[in-house]
Amino acid sequence: MSVGGYQADVPASEVWRRLSEDHDALLIDVRSQAEWMFVGVPDLSSIGKEALLLEWQRYPGMLRNAEFVAQLRGALGGRGAGEDTALYFLCRSGGRSAAAAAAMTAAGYRNCFNVADGFEGRLDGTRHRGAVEGWKASGLPWVQS
Repeated sequence: MSVGGYQADVPASEVWRRLSEDHDALLIDVRSQAEWMFVGVPDLSSIGKEALLLEWQRYPGMLRNAEFVAQLRGALGGRGAGEDTALYFLCRSGGRSAAAAAAMTAAGYRNCFNVADGFEGRLDGTRHRGAVEGWKASGLPWVQS
């Protein structure tokens, strides 16, 4: 493992390319339900996929989801994903997703990657997210619920 106990940090645009080219690769959005509802979610429909949504930390207390590994293992099995499937983890700006990628690597999944800039990226000069880097700023498809 090259970074933090998982394969690598990968920019959002590169993740999109990899998801498009690898039929089995999956995107796991580990943000909170509130973020999915109010900020939006990646839209993978144009490549015939759907992101898996599973909270790493539960809103509002932001306590770690102690069942994350077991829940994701079950969801992956339901999609026919094995321990060699490429798994890309996404959060707001790359922190929670890095922890989730490391946890799944420790659980035996060998190809876990972190979406380095997350969905919204870092804060810009006016302290807003979504304009500098990340899924949204890269112009990748997303939807608001």
